[in-house]
Amino acid sequence: MSGAYSARVLVLRKTKLGESDLIVTALDSEGHQVRAVAKGARKPGSRFCGRVEPFTVLDCLFARGRTLDVMTEAETVATHEALRRDYDSVRAASVVADFLDRVTADADADPRLFELGVATISALETAPAEAAPTLVAAFLVKGMAMIGLRPVLAGCVSCGAECEEPKAFSVSGGGVVCQKCAAGDPDAVATSPGLSSALAWLLRARLAEAAADPLAAQACREALVVLRAFVTRHIPARMRALDEYVRG
Repeated sequence: MSGAYSARVLVLRKTKLGESDLIVTALDSEGHQVRAVAKGARKPGSRFCGRVEPFTVLDCLFARGRTLDVMTEAETVATHEALRRDYDSVRAASVVADFLDRVTADADADPRLFELGVATISALETAPAEAAPTLVAAFLVKGMAMIGLRPVLAGCVSCGAECEEPKAFSVSGGGVVCQKCAAGDPDAVATSPGLSSALAWLLRARLAEAAADPLAAQACREALVVLRAFVTRHIPARMRALDEYVRG
C-alpha cells in the first residue's frame, strides 16, 4: 500500500540500521504498532536526533513502504527527558515499553493501550520513587485486562466458589483459587490473603491514586512476582525488562 499517513505515537524502542539509520518501533494512538525507518537519525544534526528516544511521544508523518514504513517528519509532543535521566525510572518505563511492544506486535488495535502507556510513562516521570513499583504493577494488571486477560479476583477461577481471603493464584487459570482447587492445580502459587484485594485495587485505581497512595513494599513486591508469572505464562515472548525489574 502506497501513500503517506500521520499518527501520534509513543516510541517503544529503537534499533540501529546500517551506518546512520534507526528502526523505530512505536505504538500509535489507535493501538497499532508502527515500525519505521528514521533515515540518518544517528547523524549529528539530523532532524530526528534526540526525538526518537524511547518513551517520547511524537506527532509523525510516515511514508508507507513494502516492509518498513519511513518516518519523514517528527514533532515532539512530550520528551520525558527527566524520566530518562533517572536509572530507576528508566527500568520501570522499560517494563511498560516492552509489554506494549510484545502484546501489540500481532494484536488487534486497542486505543486504550496507547492511553495507558502514555499515562503510565507520565506518572512515572512525576511520581515519587517509592511509587514506581506500584505504578508498574497497576500498568501490568490493567494491560492484561485490556488484552482480554482480566484476572478473576472475586471468586475461585476454577470452580466459582466464593473465596474469603484466598491464599493461592492460578497462573494458568488467571485468578485466585480456593484451597481445594489449589491443591490440584500445578500452576497455583501460594499468596498472602491480601493479594487479591491489592490486585483488585490496582485494577480499578487511577494511576494518580496509585502514585499518591502506593502499596506497602511487601504487598507490592508480591503483586509484581505474581503478575510477572501471569504475564510470562500468557504472553509467549520473553519480557527481559519485566524479569530484570522484578528481580530488582
